[in-house]
Amino acid sequence: MDALTEAEFAELTDRHRRELRVHCYRMLGNFEDAEDLVQETFLRAWRRRETYAGRASFRAWLYRIATNASLDLLERRPRPTLPVPTDTPPPAVAVPWLTPYPDALLPDEAAVSRETVELAFLAAVQYLPPRQRAVLVLRDVLGWSAKETAAQLDTTVAGANSALQRARETLRAHLPARRLDWSGAKPTEEELAVVHRYMDALERGADAELGTLLREDARCAQAPWTGGNMSDDPAWYSGRDTLIEAWQPIFHGPDRAEFRCVPTVANGDPAIATYIRPPGSGPYRAFGLDVLRIVDGQVAEITCFGVATYRYFDLPAEITAEITG
Repeated sequence: MDALTEAEFAELTDRHRRELRVHCYRMLGNFEDAEDLVQETFLRAWRRRETYAGRASFRAWLYRIATNASLDLLERRPRPTLPVPTDTPPPAVAVPWLTPYPDALLPDEAAVSRETVELAFLAAVQYLPPRQRAVLVLRDVLGWSAKETAAQLDTTVAGANSALQRARETLRAHLPARRLDWSGAKPTEEELAVVHRYMDALERGADAELGTLLREDARCAQAPWTGGNMSDDPAWYSGRDTLIEAWQPIFHGPDRAEFRCVPTVANGDPAIATYIRPPGSGPYRAFGLDVLRIVDGQVAEITCFGVATYRYFDLPAEITAEITG
């Protein structure tokens, strides 16, 4: 390992960039933090390359460094304590630092499954203490043994098993009851068809048609400073009629706007980058990134993130009328 040049070492570590970035994202819940932590992981690996003795795989060695780097960051910059949910698990935006993850940057399906990058899972994981989070990710997501996990975290097998049991109990309390019903490898053709109908209705301002595409118990959750939610706190509301009523001003009121949509995929779910403009005037400007959860052919949940997330997806800040979804 010491004989490698810095360029050769960088080429070797870069093969694992995508999966390590997802690992750090699960630990931290934030795309930009995950990007920074991958760079920190590679820097630590280069500085400590003499500690790699070949007793474990190079990949496992990098995961150990990435896990410890994530835990170090969470110790230096502890997250705010999240409120304990009551009856219904809160939406993903209740975790204020959670951001979406572009599917274009995920590893192949053999390395990552949809349910382990879904927003609901990522949000639930953020309620765990950092070391419990690490144990859960290593054991239940990466499939490592208790012995391997204990070695990674410098703890005992009994300690790792105890942490895993507590983490699983907490996770069950924070995941939606029907979560297993909407897991899959990637958005299906049926889901994508619903999304395109939704985009078309949104662009035409056809609120009645939008209503037919929403489940009766549909929920819309907005991160702070997203679209119509111009506050420091997340907001969410439920029910098809409530959603349609809340959208009336932008479709029919004095602040009416025209929409254009660009499809993408985030966290394994279909997503829409929305753009708006005053009727008939100039380019369409970025408005919000909506991640959609489709259940039984209807939109069950809309999770809205701010325009700052567009750069993760290589989306422009504005588009012309000719560029549509």
